Amino acid sequence: MPDFPTTGHLGVKLCGFTRREDSEAAIAAGADALGFNFWPRSKRHLPLEKARQWLPSLSTSKTALVAVVVNADSLLLEQIITSRLFHCIQLHGDETPDDVSFLMERGLRVIKALQVKDESSLDCIALYACTDILLDAYNPALYGGSGESFPWHLAELARLRHPDKRIILSGGLNPDNVAEAVSQVRPAAVDVASGVESEPGIKDPAKMAAFVRNARSVLVA
Repeated sequence: MPDFPTTGHLGVKLCGFTRREDSEAAIAAGADALGFNFWPRSKRHLPLEKARQWLPSLSTSKTALVAVVVNADSLLLEQIITSRLFHCIQLHGDETPDDVSFLMERGLRVIKALQVKDESSLDCIALYACTDILLDAYNPALYGGSGESFPWHLAELARLRHPDKRIILSGGLNPDNVAEAVSQVRPAAVDVASGVESEPGIKDPAKMAAFVRNARSVLVA
């Protein structure tokens, strides 16, 4: 089973896939993880029944598949878990530390996404049992994928305050700024959706390849 992120290797996650051909292009570009959004209000929503039609055909021996949910009900969570299509689940809404612990007790790898508004947004990181914390720009109406960024020094501060956590940087990243972000923050991984698209849910192969290449161009000690 592919692991994401891994210690000592900058992880690159591309998110918001709705088409098989885009997913295959991302894998070919060297992405470590692909995210699939199951929040119905997202512009990148992929119904689980459609995902079941083509996700099993992807070559994922080295690429983790991540189910992204926002305040999902128990039925959707159970469907995702029992589908056995995903290596990890990303909670991108208002889920509580108890929600995270419950899923971890079921043997799931969990990424908890937190929206960063200011320094106080970092206070709750330690409350979550999962190792992997994704930091995104504050936008409660969209829960990610807005293309907005937040001050990167806050992500750097989160990494320094919580050395037991693996910080995944998201929000406003694109091929032109990802190298600078990696150099400044030194995250465990970076995550992008809108920054590698031609339109919401439709990925640009050249942008995806450039994003992966530029992210990995930085040598992080």
